[in-house]
Amino acid sequence: MTDIGEIVRDIAEEMASRTDRGRVADYIAPLAEVDPMRFGLAVIEADGTCHLAGDAEAPFSIQSVSKVFALTLALGKVGDALWHRVGREPSGSAFNSIVQLETESGIPRNPFINAGAIVVSDIVLAGHQPREAVGEILRFARALAGEDAIFVDERVARAEQETGFRNAALANYMRAFGNLKHPVEQTLGVYFHQCAIAMSCRQLALAGRYLMLGGRNPGTGRSVVSAARARRINALMMTCGHYDGSGEFAYRVGLSGKSGVGGGILAVAPGRASIAVWSPGLNERGNSQIGTLALERLVQRTGWSVFEPNP
Repeated sequence: MTDIGEIVRDIAEEMASRTDRGRVADYIAPLAEVDPMRFGLAVIEADGTCHLAGDAEAPFSIQSVSKVFALTLALGKVGDALWHRVGREPSGSAFNSIVQLETESGIPRNPFINAGAIVVSDIVLAGHQPREAVGEILRFARALAGEDAIFVDERVARAEQETGFRNAALANYMRAFGNLKHPVEQTLGVYFHQCAIAMSCRQLALAGRYLMLGGRNPGTGRSVVSAARARRINALMMTCGHYDGSGEFAYRVGLSGKSGVGGGILAVAPGRASIAVWSPGLNERGNSQIGTLALERLVQRTGWSVFEPNP
C-alpha cells in the first residue's frame, strides 16, 4: 500500500537539497523579499487524511491561484454567459501579454491569463462596491477551506497597485472594446486585492477539495458547483493554468493545476487528492521551479497523473 505521508516527507527532503530554485518575482516588492529556500507541501486525500511537510503552515501570497476561486464565483453568478466575454483556449503568450487582445477584439483567451482574470473580477464586481466584491472572494476562500485565518495582504495589494501598469493597459484596452462594465480602477482594485490573498499550503489544499470531489465541499457536505462544472474548471486548469508553460506542466505532472507568481501551485488529482505546494523561486515561464519538480515526483510515486491507467 502506498504510504503518502512517507512520499511527502521524502519529496520535502529532496527539495531542501536542490540548488536550482529559480528566481523570486522581484517586480512586486514584498514578493522579492521572500526567502527562495522556503518550501511547503500539503496533500489532502479524498478521505480527509492530511499530509504536511516543510513550510506547509506558512502563509504566502497565492497570486493567480486565486483566479480559480474567482472564476468559480463568477460562473455561479452568470453561468455560461461568462464565455461570451472570455475564451477557453490556451494563450501561448505571456500571462500579461496585450498582443492577442488587439487581434481578438478585446476578448481574452482564457480566464487564467491576467486579461481574462480582470474580466472575471469585473463580473464578480457587479452589484457591489469593490471592497464588498473582495470580501465576497475572501469569504468564499475561507468557506472552502473552513479557515477564518485566510486574509488579504494589504501590503502586497498596494505594491501591485503601484506597479500594475501593464494590467491597467489590459483593462483599459478591454474597456475600449466594451468588455469591462465598471470603471477600470474599480475592477483593478478587486483584481489586485484578490491576488493578494494569503494562505498556507494546508489551507490552499483544503480550499481545492471541491475540485477533487466533483464539486462537493466535504467540510460542509454541500455542493459548491455541479460535477460538470468542476470537471470543466479542472480542464481549464490543465490546459491554461500555467500560462504558456501549461503544456510542459501537463507533460511533466499530468494533473490539473493553477500556479501563481508567489510560488504557489494548487493541483488536483480527481477523486484522489487536493495538493498545494509552495516554493517562491520561479522558472522562465513564471511558475514555481521547485514546486513543479515536487509535483512531478509526487505523481511518479503515486501514479496520480490523469494519464495513468485506472488501477
